[in-house]
Amino acid sequence: MARSAIRAPTPLSCLLWAVYGVLLPMNCAWGAGDASGVNADFRARLPQDEVVYFLLPDRFENGDVSNDRGGVSGDRLVTGFDPTSKAFYHGGDLKGLTARLDYIQSLGATAIWLGPVYKNQAVQGPAGHESAGYHGYWITDFTHVDPHFGTDEDLRALIAAAHDRGMKVYLDIITNHTADIIRYRECPTSACPYRSHADYPYTRRGGVTGEPINSGFLGDDAPHQTAENFAKLTRPDYAYTPYVPRGQEHVKVPEWLNDPIYYHNRGNTTFTGESSTFGDFSGLDDLMTENPRVVQGFIDIYGEWIGRFGVDGFRIDTAKHVNPEFWQQFVPAMLKRARAAGIANFHIFGEVNTSKMDPALLAVHTRVDRLPAVLDFAFAAAVREGVAGNAGTEVLATLFEDDALYEGGAAAALQLPTFISNHDNGRFGYFVRQLRPGIKDDEALRRVLLAHAMLFMLRGVPVVYYGDEQGFAGLGGDQDARQDMFESQVASYRSERPLGSASAGGSHFDTRHPLYRAIAALAHLRSAQAALRRGRQIVRSFGPTPGLFAVSRLDPDDGHEILVAFNTSTAPVSAQLWVEAASNTFRSLHGDCEGATAAPGSYHVTVPALDYVACAASRHP
Repeated sequence: MARSAIRAPTPLSCLLWAVYGVLLPMNCAWGAGDASGVNADFRARLPQDEVVYFLLPDRFENGDVSNDRGGVSGDRLVTGFDPTSKAFYHGGDLKGLTARLDYIQSLGATAIWLGPVYKNQAVQGPAGHESAGYHGYWITDFTHVDPHFGTDEDLRALIAAAHDRGMKVYLDIITNHTADIIRYRECPTSACPYRSHADYPYTRRGGVTGEPINSGFLGDDAPHQTAENFAKLTRPDYAYTPYVPRGQEHVKVPEWLNDPIYYHNRGNTTFTGESSTFGDFSGLDDLMTENPRVVQGFIDIYGEWIGRFGVDGFRIDTAKHVNPEFWQQFVPAMLKRARAAGIANFHIFGEVNTSKMDPALLAVHTRVDRLPAVLDFAFAAAVREGVAGNAGTEVLATLFEDDALYEGGAAAALQLPTFISNHDNGRFGYFVRQLRPGIKDDEALRRVLLAHAMLFMLRGVPVVYYGDEQGFAGLGGDQDARQDMFESQVASYRSERPLGSASAGGSHFDTRHPLYRAIAALAHLRSAQAALRRGRQIVRSFGPTPGLFAVSRLDPDDGHEILVAFNTSTAPVSAQLWVEAASNTFRSLHGDCEGATAAPGSYHVTVPALDYVACAASRHP
């Protein structure tokens, strides 16, 4: 039987043409557009249909310099604004983001995950180590947009403009903590160590030998999370003596958030044991989310963001540091509020931060907490180990084998947002350079692109971290991974060596950047193939060393197969792969694909080094 090779123009070939300055073919000029029509009714799209673009508004685009200082005057310790420091506000805002929607949509993104936009404490931290709330996670007012980013009307205009384009907007929300306002008299100027329930029970002041307080309070465990029980918790000084500094008694909004009784007040978390839930996250005021008043308070707060702005989903920060009973009430309330507002397919996904390739650490929060989805940190770890590092492709097989652990199993795993870079841990380009010292730029580019191919072709909802499409790599995590898209004044950002670009200077909205064009091509391919968005995934091949990893994605409507084979090694690989018996003839979506099977159920692939092939079987009659 003839098995002629069929070749389609590919994202990798277009990447290399662009890198080496060769004229790009017309069919490499991908941009906005959706061959499958999934943008026709954006609210009808399922979460797994999306391509998500995650950004921090302060670092994206400055559309209004008048709000750079948040409406106040003074030096950077007052305004929080210092565009020369990676720890302070740089001037990005919602108007700037709105002006760049073309850029985001042309990349192929269908949804924007917007870093927190709520009013923050502008600056906090000990003397000499201050930094600003440019990232949005130090909230004081949960009901309005931070003036550094603009106004509530600016957010409404952004969401309306995105919706007009068929794009969704997800808000980043926080319920675990507020800004660091509360102080403890025992350690007012230093970090306070965590004090446990056993050593500092709620019913004694300052330890087991202290004076009796909070008579009749039965604790914060699930059976006692009632309004009647928490009415007996009247004093917050069981572990430390909390107080609000003069002049800050009413800084938090809504007003109930200013009362220390609604916080745990047990000192800083060690991120282990009970302190993971009850401790202050680096001094941030840790909310007592076991209290029904706090639960209802946040249902009201975030329900209003749905009602007022028509947002399409929530990413939940620090979700694993909140007790499960909170989520068991909060999530259904948000879904109910979204349905009442006519928002179908409202996507909620939680952050369960881990560097481990251990899906069980994530899945438990879908089973116990009842979160609909979690960010797939295990996927990020597996790709990091297998593509940036030297792990065998069996790490990917293990990852997907454990999809059964999630509530709803493998079908539910289709809705897990997957990523390879983020604002906390760092960018994939950084991991490649870190794990492979001295790597040449050409190989680094190939590894970064291969990781993005996995992001778009394997199960889950791909999340592109802003700037990755411009070759940002960075020098680490946190502030080192939060570069400016507009022209930066930060010396360390300007001195970086981006992938696929000669300089880190100037602005970074180049739609002809090789990584931008390659990611746009992957997004276009995914949008055109329901199998890549919603299809069941079957692992076909893996091994203990770098090399071949292959999966089949089965179309949810007609069952036709797309075979995707990745090569994580630096030498070509060739193999026979098990395919569906009904898959007889194939066409190429990427790379060289043979035209037919060698025998029913057996298909031959050859995959170049650090590349992949995607071969689509003919549709079943």
